[in-house]
Order: sequence, then structure tokens, then C-alpha cells
Amino acid sequence: MARVLILYDSKSGRTEKMALAVAEGVKQVKRVEVQVKKVEQADVKELTKADGVILGSPTYYGQMSAKLKDFIDKSIKFHGKLEGKVGAAFTSSGGTASGAETTLFSILQALLIHGMIIQGRAGDKHYGAAIAGVPDEDDLKSCIDLGKRVANLVVKLK
Repeated sequence: MARVLILYDSKSGRTEKMALAVAEGVKQVKRVEVQVKKVEQADVKELTKADGVILGSPTYYGQMSAKLKDFIDKSIKFHGKLEGKVGAAFTSSGGTASGAETTLFSILQALLIHGMIIQGRAGDKHYGAAIAGVPDEDDLKSCIDLGKRVANLVVKLK
């Protein structure tokens, strides 16, 4: 059984809604189990037990939250041990042109430095799921799609 870990930070509840929708997409793929956790409730060692990791954060000044960044900084003790695992990202922001892409890039950059394989998308939202404001039905469908695509890639690679 393959494992996907979804870690997120959420202050307003918007990113949490996204995380749950991403998990719904993962659950649609057979032979994959999913675990969803707030980043402050996770141990960095859990990264080594997952076949796929999806990180989510609100956008703060075009960057991920301090809580998620702190978690990533602690992951250095497992540098080289995450190579070949699948990674992806999602973010919520207050509006358009507010730094969502740079937030996704900052998360993806850390995953790439770990040697992870990033799940992109040819259609819109190339770098991960990103929403502005309160997630609507279409936003949540984008999150579900992200979870499903990551889980399918995890299965293919496992």
C-alpha cells in the first residue's frame, strides 16, 4: 500500500478546506492511503515513511507560512532520504496577483532540493492548486484533481 502525506498550515480554515479536498482526490486512487495533518502536529520523520508528500500553506507576502517553512527547515536531517518520492503543493491567498505562484515555487523548490519528483499539470494551475479567497466548488475540484494526480503518480512509481 502506497502512502501519501498531506501537511498544511491554515489560519482562516481556507487552506484546511483545500487539504481535505486534496485528500479526497488521493482517496479516489486504489492502493493508496492518505494521512492529513496540520504541520504543527506532524513529526518531520513522517516524511520518510510517505511515498508522496503534498504541502499546503496560506500565501503570506508571496511566501509560505512560517510554520511550514520551519517544518521544511527541520527536514534537512533527512536530506537525501526523500529522493524519488513524489511531491506537490497547494496554497490559498487573499486575492489575485498576491503571490500564490511564488508561494508554490518556494514549497516546490524545497521538495526539489530533497530530490523529489514534482507532479505538475499541463492545464491551468501548472505548479499546484492555488485559490484566491474562499474556495468555491471549482477550486475544490482543482484540489481533488491534484490529490488524484499525485496518488496516480505514486502508484506508478511504487
